[in-house]
Order: sequence, then structure tokens, then C-alpha cells
Amino acid sequence: MELSEGAKGIIKAGRVQARVKRAGMLQFQVFVVKRVKVGSEEFVELYLNKVIDMSEITRLANELGLPVETENGRAFPNGKGAKDFVGF
Repeated sequence: MELSEGAKGIIKAGRVQARVKRAGMLQFQVFVVKRVKVGSEEFVELYLNKVIDMSEITRLANELGLPVETENGRAFPNGKGAKDFVGF
């Protein structure tokens, strides 16, 4: 699977500032690139140690083209899973 140029840039930078709706307000939050080990493989995701609604997490995953994890869950872009992000 090929990542978009935007997703590659986010991985290279190691972080991204994204606008999210949290606690009823629009806020800018900084998500960091995290590598998650699954068996002998690793996949890449964006991580934030705060609680955000699952609908917002899903929206971000689809917009940015990368998995997003927060304190209350993880979302992958539509039609993709962890195996699609191994090796980046």
C-alpha cells in the first residue's frame, strides 16, 4: 500500500497539529507519531493522550490517511487495517 504525500510528511516530521472538536469546542491538538509493535512487526499511528469522541478520531484518520489513537480508542482510515501501515 502506498501512503499519500501528506501522510509521509507527517511521519517524517514526527508530529502534526490538527483541529479537533473536544469538550464541545474546536481546539488545536498536537498528535505525535508512535510506532506500535504487533508480534514481530511495527505499524505507525498518530497518538494523543487525551479523550476525543470516536467520530472525531475516525474523521481525523480518514482526513490524514493514518491510524489515530487517543485515550479512549483507535481508528483506522476506511478500508484499512494495521497491516497496511507496517514498514513506514
